[in-house]
Amino acid sequence: MPASTTVASAPRWRLPAGTPRLSLLVKAATVGLLCLLLLIPLGMILGLVSERQGYRNLAVEQVAASSAQAQVLAAPVLVVPYVEQVEVEEVDRDGGRRTLWREQSGHWLFFPAHFELDGSLQPESRQLGLHEVRVYTLAAAMQARFDARIPDNPDPTRPRRIGQPQLRWDISDVRGLLGTPVLQVNGQRQTLQQGAGERSGVHAMLPAPVAGERLQWSVRMDLDIAGTESLSVMPLADENRVTLASPWPHPQFNGAFLPGRREVATGGFRADWQVSALASQAQAQYRAGGDAVVDSFGVALVEPVNVYSMSERATKYGFLFVLLTFGGFLLLEVVRRLRIHPIQYGLVGVALALFFLLLLSLSEHIAFAPAYLVAAAACLLLLGFYVGSILHSRVHGLGFAAALALLYAALYGLLVSEDNALVLGAGLLFVVVAAVMVMTRHIDWYRVGGEQD
Repeated sequence: MPASTTVASAPRWRLPAGTPRLSLLVKAATVGLLCLLLLIPLGMILGLVSERQGYRNLAVEQVAASSAQAQVLAAPVLVVPYVEQVEVEEVDRDGGRRTLWREQSGHWLFFPAHFELDGSLQPESRQLGLHEVRVYTLAAAMQARFDARIPDNPDPTRPRRIGQPQLRWDISDVRGLLGTPVLQVNGQRQTLQQGAGERSGVHAMLPAPVAGERLQWSVRMDLDIAGTESLSVMPLADENRVTLASPWPHPQFNGAFLPGRREVATGGFRADWQVSALASQAQAQYRAGGDAVVDSFGVALVEPVNVYSMSERATKYGFLFVLLTFGGFLLLEVVRRLRIHPIQYGLVGVALALFFLLLLSLSEHIAFAPAYLVAAAACLLLLGFYVGSILHSRVHGLGFAAALALLYAALYGLLVSEDNALVLGAGLLFVVVAAVMVMTRHIDWYRVGGEQD
């Protein structure tokens, strides 16, 4: 008979003697329920973030209401009114038809062939309670060139009566005007008046032309105007060129068109737009009148870090934090043959949730990065001390704090790398799952779960 051979097998982890069967499954179910219950405070913190963001938006509205809203400027528009006689057919009482001539009013709308705006934005911060609101002053030189032709009379025997043209400049909130703008037409200074037809702005009355006259006007307006947070321009000319410069280092370019050239540095930004009427529906939208939305483009002076959006994104990862932490505790119970009470799980989960509340409250007073560091350090010290006490081991407490510190560092990386958040998050989860699989590869789950082999 051949000698028997003994094959060494990998050691199997078992629960401590006397542990009731199925206790780990019950513990896992209890821990899962605690995770779900902790969604309640995390959801409340998310609601608080939205509420604080609402307060910030209200602060912006209050500042804008007391000074000027976000400004929208436009290229000038030439409006020429006229009255003409039109032939209409009427029905008299006897049912007979007769033709009459009646007067009918109308207007021609001319857009400039070329428009340029060269402006300098000087930012300023205003404090309202906890919130800082950015306002600005725009010093702008706007030039336009018109090449329009008044239509001939269709019937020389009944000529149109052509009224005084209005040169209109749309300004969304004229309360922001600082002093009186200077308007020149063909080098001659013109008097500005309130209103721009159906829209907010200013206008100037010009001499009435005659039928068939060609209007070749060079227009310039210099103005200083205040606004809140953002500035937009409506490209109503056939060719539009806008140049804006500012010492604000955190611009956000928005609207229907992005700048063709831009330079952004720590000392500020400079941006240049060139927009053709062929690429924009602005003229047709403006002709529609009323509440029609007109294409525009511009820049907003945004915060370098929006603490509320960052806090909201961080809190959305709160459930993952709790899940990974509780999963680590369960592994400690199995691998190190320790026992942790559900109440201790719950207290640790509440402490984890408090991190996000601390982060929100601190970030309203100090920069986001220091706020994150202080909140994380406070929670690490508390949880490291508590876990070391309940496990009766400073080593376990320090190990737990170190693992949690890695999670906080990973979360901060996700927050500051928004464009790479998905790949970083997926990589983090892969590493965690791989670590769990390696650590538990020798565990006899049948015995741990209370089942027979």
